[in-house]
Amino acid sequence: MAIHAGTEGATSWGGVRVVTYTVRGRNTVGLHPWLVDFETKALRAEACWRAAREIKAQGFSPDLIMAHPGWGEALFLKQVWPQSKLVLYAEYFYRAVGADLGFDPEFGSEDPDAQACRVQLKNLNNLAHLDQAHAAISPTQWQADTFPDTWRQRIRVMHDGIDTDALCPLPDAQVTLGTLELSRSDEVITYVARHLDPYRGIHIFMRALPALLQLRPHARVVIVGGDGSGYGAAVPDGKSWRQIFVEEVKDAIPAQDWARVHFVGRLGRQAFTSLLQVSRVHVYLSYPFVLSWSLLEAMSVGCSIVASNTAPVREAITHGEHGELVDFFDGPGLVNQISCLLDDAKRRERLGSMARQRAVERYDLKRVCLPQHLTWINSLSRR
Repeated sequence: MAIHAGTEGATSWGGVRVVTYTVRGRNTVGLHPWLVDFETKALRAEACWRAAREIKAQGFSPDLIMAHPGWGEALFLKQVWPQSKLVLYAEYFYRAVGADLGFDPEFGSEDPDAQACRVQLKNLNNLAHLDQAHAAISPTQWQADTFPDTWRQRIRVMHDGIDTDALCPLPDAQVTLGTLELSRSDEVITYVARHLDPYRGIHIFMRALPALLQLRPHARVVIVGGDGSGYGAAVPDGKSWRQIFVEEVKDAIPAQDWARVHFVGRLGRQAFTSLLQVSRVHVYLSYPFVLSWSLLEAMSVGCSIVASNTAPVREAITHGEHGELVDFFDGPGLVNQISCLLDDAKRRERLGSMARQRAVERYDLKRVCLPQHLTWINSLSRR
């Protein structure tokens, strides 16, 4: 059974009964700003707790409770089922230093000491969940290692997994995105992020465009992602990060070159896969933060990848073997690596082939990750 926020009622998915609930109430006006995050999670936790009590009254008692603690829902579930084992998805433990915060001085806090206090309170939710947990799972070693040593021993490292059968190379791939039609014969450079925000290096990539477009007069640059604020701070002046960085660089790019830059928003699964299949060079940039599925999907498709030399990217890509790694802030180095790969078909083929091999060996859903998960889950179950 699954409990999920949304319209109240019950439905099913894949044979699993899904019980939905609605979060009621809102944040307290005038609450200390450092406490707003925890109160938001408490509101969701209360709503999930009420839904859990209802299904307990119907006779349901789980052996395992599996939850992502990030939004707070599982905080009070052990109050309902004290004998059940709580198993968590340990995605990330916030740090004031040594990870995403403070990594990029351009978007650093004006008061790092105050930010450290805020992060300490933000981790209350993680700690409150972990204090009740029997075990936890994390998708990468680095993400697991962000957690305190006292909890690290409970965390197993196993990635969620990707469908490498569906995400595979296709020599005659084509994709149509509105009026844009692309195939493997085109020089396509792709950049992907769920939201085009600094955490995924959109500012670095955009500032590299003038030199990149001048150096590659036939390249098409396709940028995938939404205009939300993403993982970082809210966008100033009500704009999107895309708007801000377009305004910054557009005057340095001739109109005929700008016409080769395509913002396509967020794509459906098939269109996204097809785009990766026609990509000659795929760019992935990230602060030291959670690893994006899009990188592993690009590897599975056999893309030739230029990525930032940051954690946990280095777990997926070894420089010169599965892709090329560059310093996150090195715009000229990024342009040079992209251009060199575009000029070297044999190197692109080798890197893409090795990237796919690693994706299949480490991150394949059906043959690697799912069996690992099932074995682990069964070992935790009372039955």
